[in-house]
Amino acid sequence: MTDDPNQRTLADSQPTTNLTTDQLEKHLFKCADIIRNTVDKTDYKDYILPLVFYKSISDTFVDEYAANLEEFEDAELARDEAFHDFQIPEGYLWEADDDALPAGHEWEGKDAEQDLRSQKENVASFIDEAFTEIENANPDQLDGVFRSDFMAADALAESDGKLIRLVEHLSTHNLSQERLPDDMLGEAYMDLVRHFASEEGRDGGEFFTPPQIVQMMVRLLAPYEAGDTFHDPTCGSAGFLIEAAHHFREEQGGDPSQLTMTGQEVNPDIASIAKMNLFLNGLNGKVRRQDSLSEPLFTEDDTTLQKFDYVLANFPFSANWDKDGLQDDPYGRFDWADKLPRADRGDYAFIMHIAEQLNETGRAAIVVPNGVLFRKHEQRYREAMVGDHNLVEAVIGLPADLFQNNSIPTSILVLNEDKPAEREDEVLFLHAADNHAVDEPFYRDVSNSSQNELTENGVDHIVDNYHDWTTEEKVSRTVKREEIRENDYNLNIALYVDTTEPEEDIDVAEELADLRELQQERADIEARLDQHMEALNYE
Repeated sequence: MTDDPNQRTLADSQPTTNLTTDQLEKHLFKCADIIRNTVDKTDYKDYILPLVFYKSISDTFVDEYAANLEEFEDAELARDEAFHDFQIPEGYLWEADDDALPAGHEWEGKDAEQDLRSQKENVASFIDEAFTEIENANPDQLDGVFRSDFMAADALAESDGKLIRLVEHLSTHNLSQERLPDDMLGEAYMDLVRHFASEEGRDGGEFFTPPQIVQMMVRLLAPYEAGDTFHDPTCGSAGFLIEAAHHFREEQGGDPSQLTMTGQEVNPDIASIAKMNLFLNGLNGKVRRQDSLSEPLFTEDDTTLQKFDYVLANFPFSANWDKDGLQDDPYGRFDWADKLPRADRGDYAFIMHIAEQLNETGRAAIVVPNGVLFRKHEQRYREAMVGDHNLVEAVIGLPADLFQNNSIPTSILVLNEDKPAEREDEVLFLHAADNHAVDEPFYRDVSNSSQNELTENGVDHIVDNYHDWTTEEKVSRTVKREEIRENDYNLNIALYVDTTEPEEDIDVAEELADLRELQQERADIEARLDQHMEALNYE
């Protein structure tokens, strides 16, 4: 390597980005414009998200390789897997640019001859091949991540021009994790996921929970400590896990690498998004693909589930589940009653699964359909949950229409295996489903939409009320378990909190004055009508 002081150094070639998060988000959103009318908008995520991920891990590999090359002066050592989160095989870099290397060095072998950006034809074929080779080089981390088949998308495969434009557009900014500020790429990528979920409408809700709900649930369970373990059995795009890590870093000044993040997801395409999302947010979590009820993959042995400090979940409501196949569950999850939940209504199967995943001090926050709180045939499970196991710490009723994939009324169920002694025999019921009892609204309408969203003040109100364990007129009340037992373990919030709207005060004198005014107006109109009828010789 030259020691000419006028030559460019590695520090010169690797500036941190001067992009703002907003600019990066717009840059990524532009990808959709480039392939618009080439693939259906519901498929944007299948092509754009893995390409952004490919660009990021390739740029990161190049920066790591360049730093190692400058330090060790040995190309083979610089590629050693000990120095890289992911290996990019020779010939499959996004861009093999000699200017990215320390002065006096250049790419060798297949890297020097071939990369994605140099492709001018058969681009879709090269991308598919690169995805396969990168996944094979990183089987533990990337198994099942690159599921997109660019060749199968005829309009894309036949249009090298569109793909070249997309590659060139993404090439205008370096997406290396070594250059971007903490969270920047992760936030932009998560916004892209939200955008695609919105584009997909109802189907997008399968992998995405509104951010206000995610933030609220994470804050309900906070604060966290280094060493804590988190799990989501139906993790979607891993939003709960990412928000928990974000809260630990931003609100508590902690290091998210000291948290353990795991998730399971039945949909392979969505599981791949979750894996990419965790990495781009700087988290080394594990996401495994399979149905959590039929085949739990986070286990200690053949009869014991792995236990966690925190479980956050938004499971599919009233889903079908393998009731017959799980009559003799080896993990003993479904023993709250002598009968299992209906095969076409798996809500309590998920709740029992989550309860079994909690360690001796574990806590959970779960989005549930309101029917879980009061359906008569499920009373046996509520009795076990509240009476026998004393798990329920809070029931929080949410406003309608918060989720884009359904309009089913929902609540948050907070479970706690180790309730504080001073409130061990209590449950907090909180009514946040309407705004009539509060000065600052819990929710607002989303413009040009039938959706509602929680307000910042609304989230603060709910979280503060829960942590303060507050009884607030027409909003919340702490209730003894004995009262719940007397109500046959019905958890309908209206049984414990007065949710009726206040009657409007009526000023009788003012109302009578208005009535007389209306009567006079009517008399005047009738008089004019009589005059017109007389003029027309009508009697």
